[in-house]
Amino acid sequence: MTTTLAAPALLRGATTTTVDTPDGPFTIIEAEGAVLSSGWTDLASELTGQIHPTIRAASFDPAASSVQPILEAVARYYDGDFEAIATVRVRQASGPFRSHAWEVLRTVQPGAPVTYLEYAERAGSPTAVRAAAGACARNAAALFVPCHRVIRTDGTLGGFRWGLPVKQRLLDREAGRRTAF
Repeated sequence: MTTTLAAPALLRGATTTTVDTPDGPFTIIEAEGAVLSSGWTDLASELTGQIHPTIRAASFDPAASSVQPILEAVARYYDGDFEAIATVRVRQASGPFRSHAWEVLRTVQPGAPVTYLEYAERAGSPTAVRAAAGACARNAAALFVPCHRVIRTDGTLGGFRWGLPVKQRLLDREAGRRTAF
């Protein structure tokens, strides 16, 4: 099932699309071919609060909307091409550390999760473990900026906005382990 609707009024020119995945409904708010927010929900209202206020206030050109390549990347991801999500453009805004940390997250390879400490080190601030965890928590573009690939030093999952069962299934899938549906 794919449902495409106009995004909430505060996102002028954006579209909202929900698709079924093995992990449940996955909703994407897209504008001009870039993901503004995404997650395992069928409620766009659960996604809009994560979008930076400067982006929420922008007007987008609906004629430049291009959700189909994003949907194809999601389908390819769930078909086992875990690199497909790296091709999708994402638009997020924050301060310099968090913005850089999100870029770094996109380099974490599927099947090779890193700890929050390793993530902070990769982001260039080995003592900023809490800031690195905060970047994961404030990541609006779930899946495309794969915060699910960051775990605690002791090997436990840590947190995940969309629930630990979804995080575990994503990690299992990427590691080639059978997932329970």
